Amino acid sequence: MPSRRDFLVLTGAGLAAGTSRSWAQAATPKYTAKIAHLESPLQPRHRGLEKVSALVKERTKGEVEFKLFPASQLGNARQMIEGTQFGSIECNVMPAAFLGGFNPIVSIFDIPFLLPDDPGKSNELRTGAFGQYILDTFSSRGLTAIALWPNGRKSLTSNKPLNSIDAFKGQKFRVMDSRILIEQFSAVGANAIAIAFGELYTALQTGVVDGEENPLDTISTMKFHEVQKYLVVSNHGAMEDLVLFNPAWWQTLPAGHRKIIADTFIEVRPEVEKMKNEAQDKALEVIKAAGKTEIRTMDEVERKALRAAMAPKAQEAFLQRAGAEGKKAIDLYEGERKRLGL
Repeated sequence: MPSRRDFLVLTGAGLAAGTSRSWAQAATPKYTAKIAHLESPLQPRHRGLEKVSALVKERTKGEVEFKLFPASQLGNARQMIEGTQFGSIECNVMPAAFLGGFNPIVSIFDIPFLLPDDPGKSNELRTGAFGQYILDTFSSRGLTAIALWPNGRKSLTSNKPLNSIDAFKGQKFRVMDSRILIEQFSAVGANAIAIAFGELYTALQTGVVDGEENPLDTISTMKFHEVQKYLVVSNHGAMEDLVLFNPAWWQTLPAGHRKIIADTFIEVRPEVEKMKNEAQDKALEVIKAAGKTEIRTMDEVERKALRAAMAPKAQEAFLQRAGAEGKKAIDLYEGERKRLGL
């Protein structure tokens, strides 16, 4: 039977262990950041941020705490970006498509088939000289960009057949307000019309446009498949997120904490991509079950032909807008493509 002394020693050891395990929860954070984004808490972006938040808190011994604000709680895209520039928000995770007005270089992701299907090689492009240059261009725009996160690939739908490149001719497609995307469709003889996202369902339903491009989970969630006869799983357009910090807040952090945060975002990236791919697969099953849309998957031969037709005009539009910085981005991209054997 243990003595009273043994009991006190064991109890003290247990308390010490308990304290060691709970320091991350008990410690008062020295650095707190609000992280804002547009998606719901159920989406992969938010779930990835939850993982990053927990790991950063653990690895900084509770000194850094992230508070997450999903679903546009801190404003629309423009308000979040400007809030991060001015310091009322410490961080936002924003789709590249919403950032072209602040930094035209990031519009390079509007060029179709920019990133390969191979997730490993896409990640090498994100983390190599090309991806780092894209991140670096934000510093002159009042933002510190630390990572690129994948957020799905776009596919094509229409109420007219999409069984060949020639089938695009004369069709009208809704696009975001981007000259690059307009030229993407012009290159195959289609007409692109910029329409607000909230008006797209009605525009498809009433024939204002024949088709559109979006990730499968967006098509499913917004029920575009209910008013579209054809779907081609093309994965032609990369939807990338940028992790953007307020520079002043970022510089208050010790260098070690900055490295932990940047490394953790990169570490969690494959998990976010996996969750996004699972969401796309589930969305495709929902679209199939609805039984209103003819579905096919574009093969690699067709993808290469469509890239050859679309990408040059889209790239030209990008360079006209992005100037010398854009030319450097393209040169780095082509160098990385060659290195990766793409």
